[in-house]
Amino acid sequence: MTRTKYNMWLQYRPISDTTQYEQLINEISVFGHTPAIEAAKQELHMALSQMLNQSVDVKENDFSGKIVIGTTKELENVLDAKQIQKLKASNDEGYLLSSSDHQLKVIGNSDRAVLYGVHHLIRLVQLEKDLRNLEMYQQPKNQFRMLNQWDNLDGSVERGYSGKSIFYKNGKIVQDKSRIKDYARYLSSVGINAISINNVNVWKEETYFITKKYLPEIKEIADIFRAYGVTLYLSINFASPMAIGGSSTADPLDHSVREWWKDKVTEIYEYIPDFGGFVVKADSEHRPGPFTYDRDHADGSNMLAEALAPFDGKVVWRCFVYNCLQDWRDRSTDRARAAFDHFKPLDGRFHENVILQIKNGPMDFQVREPVSPLIGAMPNTNQIIEFQVAQEYTGQQIDLCYLIPQWKQVLQFDTHIKGEGSSIEEIVAGNIHHYKYSGISAVSNIGDDENWTGNTLAQANLYGYGRLTWDPSLSAEEIAQEWIMQTFGNAEAIIETIEDMLLNSWGIYENYTAPLGVGWMVTPGVHYGPNIDGYEYSRWGTYHFADRYGIGVDRTKETGTGYTEQYEEPNQSTYNNLEHCPDELLLFFHHVPYKYTLKSGKTIIQHIYDTHFKGFDQVDGLIEKWDSLKHFIDEDRFKNVQDRLQRQKANAREWRDQINTYFYRKSGINDQHNRTIY
Repeated sequence: MTRTKYNMWLQYRPISDTTQYEQLINEISVFGHTPAIEAAKQELHMALSQMLNQSVDVKENDFSGKIVIGTTKELENVLDAKQIQKLKASNDEGYLLSSSDHQLKVIGNSDRAVLYGVHHLIRLVQLEKDLRNLEMYQQPKNQFRMLNQWDNLDGSVERGYSGKSIFYKNGKIVQDKSRIKDYARYLSSVGINAISINNVNVWKEETYFITKKYLPEIKEIADIFRAYGVTLYLSINFASPMAIGGSSTADPLDHSVREWWKDKVTEIYEYIPDFGGFVVKADSEHRPGPFTYDRDHADGSNMLAEALAPFDGKVVWRCFVYNCLQDWRDRSTDRARAAFDHFKPLDGRFHENVILQIKNGPMDFQVREPVSPLIGAMPNTNQIIEFQVAQEYTGQQIDLCYLIPQWKQVLQFDTHIKGEGSSIEEIVAGNIHHYKYSGISAVSNIGDDENWTGNTLAQANLYGYGRLTWDPSLSAEEIAQEWIMQTFGNAEAIIETIEDMLLNSWGIYENYTAPLGVGWMVTPGVHYGPNIDGYEYSRWGTYHFADRYGIGVDRTKETGTGYTEQYEEPNQSTYNNLEHCPDELLLFFHHVPYKYTLKSGKTIIQHIYDTHFKGFDQVDGLIEKWDSLKHFIDEDRFKNVQDRLQRQKANAREWRDQINTYFYRKSGINDQHNRTIY
């Protein structure tokens, strides 16, 4: 039985016209015997056999095959001078696809690169591209292309919307790891090269993952990922010396604590020689950290970095740090300021194997917020940006929200940190400050649901994340088309309809949720559905300050929290000036009257009414579009998405009516079109 939902974008469905490929790809010659080369061989054989619906022969170390795969080291003698020069100019993950004289070569600078090249070839065949006269060099723009799993040992997934964990069940690591292997296949197909496999909130039992109690099984998981070019990391509890070592302290400057970590790291590398290192959430949301001992983030991370350095291990230190005991009465405190205020003064004090992981916005993965001013603001400290593939605040994989356009906007944002052209894309690629380590990380969106992502269409975010981190120049449209054709086929109706749904979905979701960058307004705890005042009087610092006169947070330097000063010019002045601030972020930076006129010509209050009525109507449009594909999509996947869209409609209705009613009651201002407001 074919597992269509399960196979995501690696469907390997038979292609319509095989004639252009028959003479070129019915034999594979493989050079090398590493696990990654073996994985590449198996994947290519399986893919071609299914797509071409014919047998494909595999030869070992025999150059006579129609396809030849191997490393530059193994196959340098079959390359011409220009090809050798170009590959040598590429990084360790670079590869060449070249076809001539009825032979196609996939040659990579490492076995991992060969695997990436094989997946690229498979993608070209599945998209039915012409392989004649091919001469294609590829290398990833970003060094780190990482996923953070927020999975817990009990099988739950924090902020998971796709079932239970594929790694853990009932307090144990799963015995059957076949699904983990398939996950590794999907990740390698889009170029992901690092993963942490447990929640950044490390609970009591997970603290023992760095001990002999769990390391033998974690080694098995590391072996699986290694074969697919993915390096394994673990999230750790900063207080581990106390929790599992019997120490009375976890002070990072205490000699016995430092020695404990050195011994512990040595033990880990005995099991996993290529272990990536630690992901750490410290002094945030009640997690232990160096603040307990009057130390700072540099002290805490450097202690771990010194233990990992002899093994080339890294510390990925999360910058999601703020005072989570904020007093809502105090308008001078601003959660948005926190990461910059905490970390900017420490620039230059972190060891070279410490990497700061910074959320894309200053708050928490909202549907709309500005880019974090901390990204690029520390020229002497390694940084990676953090996205959230899991749709925590963007519909939880019930509501459709294709996130690639949002991430594209973030990456294209010009910080002006070293003058014009200092884009986030270039900063995280290491091209502005020349970081030793840099790149992109994200929270994963998968679970043990048959289709991996709850909503089948949410697979596009995982696929798109991988493709975008490899090549940020790809457009949201290109990525969507690739995913649709590999997942559902190349019928014109399918491509046009689903692409339209995906590309409009972020705007639709924004229309019926929190307006103009103010954010939040969600049900506390679960973060799904509207609750306008849910966090308004809480400790979490996520306020909108709506009253009878207006709405928004004053973050200007003259009368507000001064957050705008964290940006370089001209962004600082743009955001600080009410007239120049972009409409879509207006309420993030300014408190304005309901009758304030936007650049669109509408008042704030009319914009709120109009977008919320429009957003709900647009969901009806999504349903209509999807229903038109009933005869093109298999029943399983069709019904899955149809059900999610109906749930999205109910959610959009609640957002529309609660938001409009709330602001009508606050302002007393009528809708110009006299629509029903309760």
